[in-house]
This record gives sequence, structure tokens and C-alpha cells, in this order.
Amino acid sequence: MSAYVIATVTINDPARYTDYRTMVPPTLEKYGGRFIARGGAVETLEGDWKPGRMVIIEFADAAAARRWYDSPEYAPAKALRHATSEAKLVIVEGV
Repeated sequence: MSAYVIATVTINDPARYTDYRTMVPPTLEKYGGRFIARGGAVETLEGDWKPGRMVIIEFADAAAARRWYDSPEYAPAKALRHATSEAKLVIVEGV
């Protein structure tokens, strides 16, 4: 069953965050991840949710998503993201 990492991100250091954006794609390849959405326009349809940057990454399953998130390949990028932004991430199983 497919799974998706969904993130909303508030960028605090845009200059350094640019490095993060270039670091992530190579880390996804080994774990079969692919971007579905990455920082495009967001329109609120209901409620008062106003997320900043939104990212959706598809994986074959939740285990692959978790392996990527915990991987040594992603660790340096994750540390940079923590230093340059505030994010909320979830893994959601598809149908």
C-alpha cells in the first residue's frame, strides 16, 4: 500500500534552506520516494488552515518512508532542515 510523507514547512533561513532543497532528491532514490507536490501554491478550501510550504512525497509503503526518514543519506539534510525551518511531518497510508 502506497504511503505519503506530508510536510508543512515554515522557512526561517531561505538562503540556507536552498541547500536543503538540493540535498533531498538524491536521498529519495534509494528508498523509492518521489515528489508529488513540492512547494507549489496552496489554497485553503475550508477552515483556517494556512500552511506555508507544503511537500508530499510518495513511497511504496510506510516502511520505505520510515527507512528514508531515518536513513544515513537523509540525516545531513534533516539536520539542515531543523536548523533552517520549522516543520510538521506525517506518514499517511494510501488506498
